[in-house]
Amino acid sequence: MALVEKSQIKPEIPKFEIGDQVEVHQRILEGQKERVQIFSGTVIARRGAGLQEMFTVRRIVQGEGVERSFPLNSPKIAKVEVKRTGQVRRAKLYYLRERVGKATRLRERRKGGVIVGTATKDGQAGKSKSSSAVATEETTGSKTSR
Repeated sequence: MALVEKSQIKPEIPKFEIGDQVEVHQRILEGQKERVQIFSGTVIARRGAGLQEMFTVRRIVQGEGVERSFPLNSPKIAKVEVKRTGQVRRAKLYYLRERVGKATRLRERRKGGVIVGTATKDGQAGKSKSSSAVATEETTGSKTSR
């Protein structure tokens, strides 16, 4: 059984986790033509392992919540793009079903202690306020001692 499953598992599965904003590109057959439809939203669950692994994506459309579950290794899934990473403390985000509007937002996941995609006025990410406060005290102290 494992040999049959191993041959059908996709080798290029992207790394995404629960809480990430993703775009799922799904192949759809309409008659003789094939097109790609994009479903974007937040990953609220992953379950299963190997060939049976599934993930659920939730989005809000015209004030109504829409969830879709996708098989991770399906040939109908063209690709999964991660647009934004989310910091969460749960394995399943079913609590987002009760939330509406801005309450459904998740914080950006940090890498190495710095929030991804943020910078200070100086252009340096993660500079502490205490060091800049010390620098201003030293410059003002020298002016008053003249």
